[in-house]
Amino acid sequence: MTLRFEIDSSLAGERVDTALARLLGVSRSAAADLCERGDAQVSNKVLSKSDRVNLEDVLVVKPQVAPEPLRVVETPVDELIVIYQDDEIVVVDKPAGVVAHPTVGFDGPTVAGALLARGIQLSTSGAQERQGIVQRLDVGTSGLMMLAKSELAYSRLKQAFRDRAVHKIYHAIIQGHPDPSEGTFDAPIGRHPKAEFKFAVVEGGKPSITHYKTLELFPASTLCEVNLETGRTHQIRVHFSAFKHPLLGDTMYGADPKLAKSLGITRQWLHAKELGFTHPITGEQLHLVSEYPADLAAVLERLRS
Repeated sequence: MTLRFEIDSSLAGERVDTALARLLGVSRSAAADLCERGDAQVSNKVLSKSDRVNLEDVLVVKPQVAPEPLRVVETPVDELIVIYQDDEIVVVDKPAGVVAHPTVGFDGPTVAGALLARGIQLSTSGAQERQGIVQRLDVGTSGLMMLAKSELAYSRLKQAFRDRAVHKIYHAIIQGHPDPSEGTFDAPIGRHPKAEFKFAVVEGGKPSITHYKTLELFPASTLCEVNLETGRTHQIRVHFSAFKHPLLGDTMYGADPKLAKSLGITRQWLHAKELGFTHPITGEQLHLVSEYPADLAAVLERLRS
């Protein structure tokens, strides 16, 4: 069986093994094995796992065993709240523990599956397991997430995110006190060189810009407002970790597990608080706000007391 994929802007510049993992829905190590067998080509050139794919490349794959495709499974999630909905888009308040779309190695509920369980149909644009997805939140991050219901809305929203025309505000509690109290991280982010599911500030990574300002100081931590100019995977977590202020509870990126345990937090303290955008069809200006979920609010009260 031969598979052909045209590389779009979401994959341009990625390593071949990374691109294959996302396109085929397999682990990065499985994708690397496929490269080592000589099963991945562009223009009849056999690719190694560390080669890069470029925009509009046609990646030809001849896997010996076809991977099982990822599928959206209808799964009710009562905690997921629909904040806004019309015929074109839907904005949800995502609880932690729910992933945006089906992902290799995660068998829990998805936002797409939760909406499907409520009879909400999404756009059919995008890869099968990511149809309608125009932005993503980490499984451990709560808050506002937007999806497209129509094909035109999908196309226009994807462009709006590429143009950085969507205003995304997060609140995060970080360890320590940032100096200066307000500033910008401008550091490229790419795959972590040693850890398969992590990202890092790396030379040659994708341009990544994060603006922050202090909202409230505590003895050993700080509540910050974070404005994302770009939208890389794990961007806020990676940037604060790289500058020695990991998010509270984010042990994957260097947070103190003892401090997290003492405050009763089991995930990163990160919430997608505000979403401002122009409606892709009507042109209406929308600004939506989400309140902190109970677990994050409880930690904040402990810090204040």
